[in-house]
Amino acid sequence: MSHRRRPHAAGPPPISEEGGGGTPPQPPGKAPRIRPWAERRVLALALAFRAANALLVRTYFNPDEHWQCLEVAHRIAFGYGHLTWEWKRGLRSYLHPLIFAALYKLLAFLHLDTPWFMAMAPRLLQSVFAAFGDLYLYKLSKLIFNEHVAQWTLFSQLVNWFMFFCITRTLSNSLETVLTLAGLYYWFIAIESSKGISVISKQQAASYQSPHSRKVALLIAALACAIRPTSAITWLYVGLLDFIYIKSKCRFLFLEVIPIGAIVLAATTFLDWWMYGSRVIVPLNFLKFNLFSSGGDYYGTHVFHWYFTQGFPSMIWTFLPLSVYGVIKSREWRISGLVAWVLGVYSILGHKEFRFVLPVLPLALMFSGYFLAAMSQFKGKNLHGKRDFSRLQLSVIFLIITNVPMALYMSLFHQRGTEDVMFYLSKEAHNGRVKGVLFLMPCHSTPYYSTLHSNLPMRFLDCTPSDNKGTLDESDRFLMNPLDFVGEVFGNLSSFSHIVLFESEERHVIQLLLHDSFQEVRRFFHSHFKIDRDLQSSVVVYSRRDVL
Repeated sequence: MSHRRRPHAAGPPPISEEGGGGTPPQPPGKAPRIRPWAERRVLALALAFRAANALLVRTYFNPDEHWQCLEVAHRIAFGYGHLTWEWKRGLRSYLHPLIFAALYKLLAFLHLDTPWFMAMAPRLLQSVFAAFGDLYLYKLSKLIFNEHVAQWTLFSQLVNWFMFFCITRTLSNSLETVLTLAGLYYWFIAIESSKGISVISKQQAASYQSPHSRKVALLIAALACAIRPTSAITWLYVGLLDFIYIKSKCRFLFLEVIPIGAIVLAATTFLDWWMYGSRVIVPLNFLKFNLFSSGGDYYGTHVFHWYFTQGFPSMIWTFLPLSVYGVIKSREWRISGLVAWVLGVYSILGHKEFRFVLPVLPLALMFSGYFLAAMSQFKGKNLHGKRDFSRLQLSVIFLIITNVPMALYMSLFHQRGTEDVMFYLSKEAHNGRVKGVLFLMPCHSTPYYSTLHSNLPMRFLDCTPSDNKGTLDESDRFLMNPLDFVGEVFGNLSSFSHIVLFESEERHVIQLLLHDSFQEVRRFFHSHFKIDRDLQSSVVVYSRRDVL
């Protein structure tokens, strides 16, 4: 992703009262000083902030956080845990869950596998990864622009509500985001130093650069693709755009790209063969199912323009106008083009989710950092010569009041009941008061064994895609007629000690529950408003009277 830099690329021009650009804040040839201690302070700040971030995230967002990562890790570490249909078809790699399986093993070795640690330790580990993502975004911003822009980019990253809400969750997309930022940093170091036309001098580039920064970037990119094969969308753009500027193209392809990619692919393939117990090639299976057969459409589709008109604007939120202005004024088309490319390619797919485009959200926030850095260079006074609130201060206040409350509400309140109920059941099971649990709710609505951490019989409503189109799964059949479904499939409910369901379905089966000697024991708040179904305002736990 190379092009000759503009003279003012080293920093944003100040914004005049009319909003136009001014003169560069520093001479074009003057390079920013490199201060390693500043980066250590950034990392320390990010580690502390993301740890608090992880502890404040108490809500349920996407089933994959638990079912495609922690549930698999729990099975690896302790020998029990549910594997969804994707694992039976070889669509997922064990590389990501193994990280958290190692964490679970450590907790067990230290006798810390208690309900609280089992629920919070994975997010605390992810918070460490997230902090390094913040650091690499800071470093990337400083490399492309300058340290002043990097500071405001870090502010944007920490304040943005969706990053706070999502980045410390154990989704593969969260780790993919961190790896993307680190990989881009090392890639840009290699490209800029090789051209010798960066905003930094060659001597400073050498002090920045590890001896094999391009190889490091390729290794990180390969790992990102191993965890999320769709990460290749990002790296295809990056590689092809800069390929024309690389002098030794054959050396690059045959001595760097192919060997590194082959080594990572071979290592992860052998790892998956060992874990699956059969020969599977996960990236191939993943692409065949999601791209060539549109298997992801089973979980719903959106209109083509959803990412541009609804999805990404909701994620970037009130930073959007700042980022748009930053793109226009900075004319850093490499990064803005990458964001547009990723959004455009993902738009082709029918099934769309917010988390799929999480890796480019920090890159978009980089441009809001450029805008804020430019605003900070303008000092305004009113007609009487007195200082008023500057446009920068008003912008910062606006960003904080529109993002922080939303981040806290979504992280602490919205859809928290399904997390709370499993934490409650894990404590009850830890004390020997749970014999079996039935979840009468849409499939994958709660965490599972990874939070319960007791090898007890549990049952949820299955939603494995059927090869026959139009066939209703258990979740759909239950929602259509809860009472008849329960009577037909489960009959006598006495084999379970606890039943968990949403308040919206409770009224349909309450008489059956009372008839089978169940009574309500706990009710947890879940949501103030509905998302894609009837309002699920609370999660209710019923228990048999003889186990109370």
